[in-house]
Amino acid sequence: MMDTMQIGAQIKRHRGELGLSQDGLAAKVYVSRQTISSWETGKTYPDVQSLLMLSELFGVTVDDLVKGDLETMNKAIDSDIILMKRLSIAVLGFLLLMLACLIWLSVQMIAWDWTFAQTMPTALLALSMWGIAMFFAVWTERIKKDRDLITYREIKDFLAGRTVDRSTERGRRERMIPGWMKIVRTVGLTLLAAAIGAFFGYGGAALVDHLMG
Repeated sequence: MMDTMQIGAQIKRHRGELGLSQDGLAAKVYVSRQTISSWETGKTYPDVQSLLMLSELFGVTVDDLVKGDLETMNKAIDSDIILMKRLSIAVLGFLLLMLACLIWLSVQMIAWDWTFAQTMPTALLALSMWGIAMFFAVWTERIKKDRDLITYREIKDFLAGRTVDRSTERGRRERMIPGWMKIVRTVGLTLLAAAIGAFFGYGGAALVDHLMG
């Protein structure tokens, strides 16, 4: 594994020579301040586009910046790409299982008129599926945060192994949104998804009840 601290030290040194703060450098290479901090502390790697922008800004070559370890960095990025794809499949799979459990729960409650005690195992199973899906979703969000992926286009390009363009207008707007507002939006979307699942579950149960007469 390469010495990430060496790259971080290079970025920090060149930033200091230009008299830039972490916020100032972040604005010039279209990433967040947290991303600059992660690079400088060796927590994450800059991607290829960021390296090119940094080398141009600092007036040095990419090789000088990474000390010949670009291939190792690309391997680390490829590893995150594979992991994100697997996590996305896992999230979708467990959410679909949760939806199936909710439909089955609705059938038990509405069509068969089961008691609370009888439906409890199904409810717990649905809750478990949701919990596992959220675990994988949080894991995915962590990778997105580390790689500074905000918009759907950025995520799509990253997963396809293409150069990530963070200089778009939408990307800049998204990076200006406060963290608390993003949390509120995420919670809202989660509640909406749960409501949709409950709606389909109720509709499925009502249909079964109608067919059973």
